[in-house]
Amino acid sequence: MTFLRKFSVLCCCLLLLVGCQSTPSPSGRTVTVQVQRVVSGQTLDVLNPTQQTALIERVRLIGIEAPDLKQEPWGSAAKNRFEQMISQTTNQSLVLQPVALEPDVQEKDSTGRWLAYVWCNGRLLNEELVKEGYVLAAPRSPNQKYDTRLARAQEYARLMGYGIWNPDQPMRLTPAEFRRQNP
Repeated sequence: MTFLRKFSVLCCCLLLLVGCQSTPSPSGRTVTVQVQRVVSGQTLDVLNPTQQTALIERVRLIGIEAPDLKQEPWGSAAKNRFEQMISQTTNQSLVLQPVALEPDVQEKDSTGRWLAYVWCNGRLLNEELVKEGYVLAAPRSPNQKYDTRLARAQEYARLMGYGIWNPDQPMRLTPAEFRRQNP
């Protein structure tokens, strides 16, 4: 059996496995918020309706690491795709939809951003961004609820050569390595 044929069989098996997975849905408590702005491929500004005075809060997606915005072309691609996932086109303008935020064990990071899994139209966007090759899976204890799903999504994107895994134009530095080299 040739390499190409083996690779094709492997890809078909992976697609079959991914297609047979159950439809994801939030498994814990969630809060629905209105997205005000997509800051990057891993960060949102949202209007939090649970506050007495509605405040704009910054939310960092759990379990992923997006390329830095200066890390072209991947940083802007991740941000644009994230924005596209939560937008609807109405009268030729993009309207950001409400999303459901699902926290894990740790609710805020060291800079005060909310940490959450982001759900929109029944899809876990953290996972979708990884699966499409826009961001890396980045497990960080104690928030581990969907680590296995994110790892599988990353392996799928890597095998399929999507986005940052594209063999013709791979992302050579992780976002952390890029930031260290470009302060």
